[in-house]
This record gives sequence, structure tokens and C-alpha cells, in this order.
Amino acid sequence: MLGYYEGFPENPQKTAFFTFSISNKRLQQTLIQTLYEINGKSFDLQEVSDPSIPNCTVIFEFGIAEENTFNYLDKEENKKLLKVLKKTPFQITDFYCAVRYYKTKNNKKTPLKFDYYMVRFLFENKLLETRIFHERGPEHATPDDIINFIIGRINEKLSRKIVRILEES
Repeated sequence: MLGYYEGFPENPQKTAFFTFSISNKRLQQTLIQTLYEINGKSFDLQEVSDPSIPNCTVIFEFGIAEENTFNYLDKEENKKLLKVLKKTPFQITDFYCAVRYYKTKNNKKTPLKFDYYMVRFLFENKLLETRIFHERGPEHATPDDIINFIIGRINEKLSRKIVRILEES
């Protein structure tokens, strides 16, 4: 099933609840479009996290779940998701997120160990639940950082702050 990963871990490191004031479908369209747009782009680590490494850049790579695998969220996959979403909003969307780190010194980029996350978004009655599981890596960007970065980008795309924190654990 598109958007659902059967092997998502039962015990995520971070769970956060948000309220939102738009339709499920519009929020999901914005989420998918946001992840597609930041996919493969370079950001300074300080845009995502408290920088533990100076002169470090971050590149996100997102994949959307489809049964027991994840498909890279490229132009084709983005179109496919938005087409499915037009018919029926998802209740759950699972993503794989690789966070690549590069330290720059003397104009030379050196790759560092990457972080690997699984992120689940659950949508129900103007409530968004996010679950994030850190699979492996040094955690230069924490689960909190990843969620806050994604939600911040979603709110930037919308005309005003639509998604608001309700509760964290």
C-alpha cells in the first residue's frame, strides 16, 4: 500500500501532536510537496539543528513507503502521490529520511556519517501525530530537529502558521 510501511518500529524515539486548520488533503499535499522540494537540497546545519559541527551542511533524502520498501521522492513519485491523494487522503504516510552531513574546510567537502530516520505522519480530525524513529547514525540532527524543520517548512509554504504544536513526548 502506497504511503504505509509494514515494518515501522513500534517504539519511536519521538512522538509529537499538532493541530491544523486546513483540510487533511491540503495538509498532505503541502507535506508531500515540501518534502519533495527539500529533497536533495543543501542546508547549513544551523538551519536544522544547534550546530555541533562548525561549517557543516546537511542534505535530506526522503523516500515514501510502499509496503516493505521506500521509493525515492523524485518528480515521478511526487506526481504519483499527489494523484492518489486527489482521490482519497491518506490516514498514514511513512517516509524514510537519510540526513547527509558534509564538513567544509578549505573549500573541500568531507562527508561525515549520515543519520537514518523513519518518520510516520498520522492524520485524523484536524490532528497530526508524528512519530520518528532514529535507525542509526551520529544524530547530529535530533528527532526533534527533524520534526521541527519539516513543520517549519510546511508553515512557510502556507499563508500563515497553520500547523501548531499540541503535545510532545
